[in-house]
This record gives sequence, structure tokens and C-alpha cells, in this order.
Amino acid sequence: MTTITGGELLLKCLKQEGISVLFGVLDGSFNPFLAKLDEYGMRFVNPRHEAAAAHMAEAWSRIRGEPAVVVGGIGPGAANMVSGIVTAYAEGSPVIAITGQRRRSIIYPDRGGSFQNVDLLGLYRPVTKWSAGVRDWRRLPELIRRAFREALTGRPGPVYLEVPEDVMRGTGDPETVDIWAPAQYRAGQLGTGDPRLLAEAAEMLLEAERPLLHAGAGVSWAEAWTEFVALADHLAAPMTTSLAARGVVPENHPRYFHPLDRAALEAARTEADVVLVVGSRLGELDTWGRPPSWGDPARQRVIQVDADPTAIGLNRPVDLGIVGDAREVLNALLIMVKNLSEPREEHADWARYRRLSQDWQEELADGLETGAGGINPGQMVQIVRDFFPRDAITVQDGGNTSLWSASYNPILAPRSYLYTAKFGHLGTGLPYAIGAKLAAPDRPVYLISGDGAFGFNLQELETAARYRVPIVAIVSCDCGWGMERSSQMFAMLDELVACDLHEGARYDLVAQALGCYGEKVDELVQLRPALERAVASGQPAVIQVMVDQDANLAPPGLVEFGSMVYRAPD
Repeated sequence: MTTITGGELLLKCLKQEGISVLFGVLDGSFNPFLAKLDEYGMRFVNPRHEAAAAHMAEAWSRIRGEPAVVVGGIGPGAANMVSGIVTAYAEGSPVIAITGQRRRSIIYPDRGGSFQNVDLLGLYRPVTKWSAGVRDWRRLPELIRRAFREALTGRPGPVYLEVPEDVMRGTGDPETVDIWAPAQYRAGQLGTGDPRLLAEAAEMLLEAERPLLHAGAGVSWAEAWTEFVALADHLAAPMTTSLAARGVVPENHPRYFHPLDRAALEAARTEADVVLVVGSRLGELDTWGRPPSWGDPARQRVIQVDADPTAIGLNRPVDLGIVGDAREVLNALLIMVKNLSEPREEHADWARYRRLSQDWQEELADGLETGAGGINPGQMVQIVRDFFPRDAITVQDGGNTSLWSASYNPILAPRSYLYTAKFGHLGTGLPYAIGAKLAAPDRPVYLISGDGAFGFNLQELETAARYRVPIVAIVSCDCGWGMERSSQMFAMLDELVACDLHEGARYDLVAQALGCYGEKVDELVQLRPALERAVASGQPAVIQVMVDQDANLAPPGLVEFGSMVYRAPD
């Protein structure tokens, strides 16, 4: 009788699911798994910390629009990985998290005093859509199928599977288990939903004098960006997106309103008579879809489209809810409205909306005034954006730097923007950038990070060098926690507390020491040549840009961002 280990059985299951790259930090319990990686054509990417591994897997998932797998060791390794998984949970990314665990004879019931034993299922349950422990070798294929099904059904999200070391090392007859292809057990696309509701939605949109379309991240997961823009263009409707969905609409589109262009955005939203919300739950950063940022539900009609039925009417009542695949629903609506009407003309208030947007642009221009103590962060971001091509992947990380980037770095293509808009986890930037470049090796990837955020996962520069991942990291260095400085000053603290970082820190030299290209920029004119040299090096690169501390205290959008979070009703 032929036998295989649980580790090999796990690989067979993952291979059947279409997984070719794994991220993670392993321990000895995974040796049966590691021994067969080459045989199954699996690439294993081994970063320096488990949380970074999870971030890399999430970046892979978001750029490619598919599930990704992260693997961690028992005890502390699995615990380290939680902060990466909670970010994926907040963002709705289908990451399959698998860790080892102590032997079944030890973990339940816990006898006390066992080494590296912790209730991992209890640890992961609150931050995953589904979690389970493998307790029988023969059930491993079934539980892998369940994990992928749960991760991809409705709103995507991470799942967790615990594999005890004795299951991983145990053996069995492969003929006694069934490994199915995804098509044999996963439901296909939801389709267009109820035809009657579709017809009603098309009628509502055509009867509207001022329709508006709002996209969430579900539009990106469904690859529905072309249909979304085409429908809005036919209706001459304003388009808005959640922060997480940036790039679904090219941000230079004449009828798109940026999330921080608050006056024009709120004028268009409050005055719309029909709003089509696609793939969004209308969360806190969308002010829950409620006044004063949106129209009064008593007079503003809302059509909501989502793959997850629990998202319909979650935070704002709807007039029409359609459960369906975003791309299929939008395509059906587009066909219907084209058959029923010619392309619409813009209504009279578009001129006023554009004047409001122009006012915002003038405010942004005012924010580019150079300070006396260093480089203006907005000018830095503009030069970086102009240097890279339209479809380059922008990775954004943390604090005031993220607001400078959001204001001056337009996103011009789908799946070209990575940021933890819903969790705000500092330190995602560098691992996100590495995961994105591995996922899309032919596309340039650049990271804009503050020095505080960059320090969280600085060690992953060695990972980038080891795997020859030529990303470019621009570190906006104000020698401190910029957003905390701003917060404490606005709160009128008598003295700033714990806001300063070492003024002599040299991230560019750390990069060089870890096998990357590094350069420091003290004057704006040095930045573009430094970017050229960084790209020409063919190495992972860090450009440390010394920005003006005072200018960095008040990035455009700081007040607007705060209002989005704090003024909404409880």
C-alpha cells in the first residue's frame, strides 16, 4: 500500500486549488510538507516575520484577485501571524491561513505546562470568517475545501486551519481520500440576480434626474470596473468610491470625485435622487451612507448590489437590494439602459460641482508651499507619481504620509493601489509591496511610507534582496510620528509626548547593509535622479527623503479624514 504524509496531502490539496506560491515562516513540524515542495512545483516565500508573511499573501490576493495562502509555525509563530490576518479580515481579502499545532494528545484537553501550546482556534476565531482544526488525517481534503469555500463566498475574507504536528507527520493511503477540483464543489458566479429587480433598477436609474454611482471593493473583486464606468458614462452620472476601491475609476476621469474632495463629493451625493451602491457596505469612512454626507433616506432612493446578502441595507435602508455578481449585474443594467435610452447629458449643476472640485485643487496647490526645514511632502509625492507609469502599483503606508499620498498620487488603473483603508495598520507597506511585485512581476511597484511606519517591518528589506524583488520604497522622513504630532497639537497638549524618532536614522544605509540600493535625498531636485538610479540598479531600493517637519503636520485631508470618522452618528 502506498502511503503519504499529512504534509504531502496538504500540498496535493493546495495544488488542486491552483495555489503555486506560499508565504510563511515555518518550524520543524512542517518538515513533511517542506520535503515535497519541489515535487509539487510550489514556491515558498520565507519572510522574516509571520505578520509580514500574511501581509504579503494579502497583497498577492488583492493584486491578482484570487485566494492566497500563508503558513505559520506552532505557538508563537501562529500568534505573530494574527496581526496580519486581522488586517486581511478588515479589508475582506481571501487569505487561507494555515499553522501548525502541538500534538492532539497535548492540545485537548490542555493538561497545563505544555510547551508552545495555546488555543489557536480561540485566537483566530474573532479575526477570520471561519476556523477549524484538523483532527483526522482523512478529513484534511474536506477541510481545505471548506476553507476555500468560506473564504470566497459572499464578502471575501481570511480563514484559518490548524494542523497538529502528528497529523502533519502521520501517514495514510491517498486512495482513501477524495481531492476535488474547485469546479466540483464551489458554486459558480451568482449571476445577475432577480430579473424583475434588475428591470426595476434600470427604470429607477433612467427616471432619475441626478443618478450617482458609488463603488466599493466588491467592484474590484468582481473585475467590474469597465461596466461600472460605462454605466455611469451612459447616465452622465457622478462616480465615487470607497478608499479601498480607489482605482476602480481612473482618478482623472471628468466625472469622478476623489474621497477627499469633500465639498464636491458631498454636493453630488446629497443632491442625487437615485444612488447605485455596488460592492460596498457603506462603512464608517463612507459616513455610514447617511446625512449630512449623503441624502435623506426619505427622499434619496438607493439601489444596492452586493454578492453578500447580509451587506444589503446594513448601514442605510435601501429601496432596492440585488444579490448578485457585481460585473454581471452592471453589465445587465448597462444593456438595459442602452436599449431604453440614448446617452444622457450632464445636468446643469455639473458646472457647480466642478467649481467645487477646482477649489479643492487650489487648496492642494496651496499645500505645496515649500517649508524652510526640508522638502514639502506633497511635492515629493507628485514627483514620484509623475516618474512611474500609469499602471504602476502604488503602495501606501500609514499616518500623515498616507494623506499626502492620497491627495497627490492619483490612482489611474484597477488593482494598482494597496493600503489598509479599513484597519490603518502601520507597517503593511513594505510587505504589501513585496507581495505585489511577486504577484505582478512585470509591473513597477513603489511604496510611499513615513519613517515611523517603515520601521515596523524594516527587516523585510532582506527578504526583498534575497528574492530579488525590485521595488522602490520612498521613505518620507520627518524624524517622528507625524500624525501623532498633529493629533497632540490639535488637542492643545502643553508638551508633545513620545512623538520624536532619532534624527540621525539612516534607512538608506540600512537598506544597503541588507543588500538593497539606498540613497538619501535632502533637496527636491535630487529626487527624480535618485528614482532613476534606484530603478536602474535592478535591486530593491530605499530612497530616504528628508521632509519639512512643520509642513508635514497639516497634510491636505487631515480635517476631512477626521470628519469622516468622527461626525457620523453612532
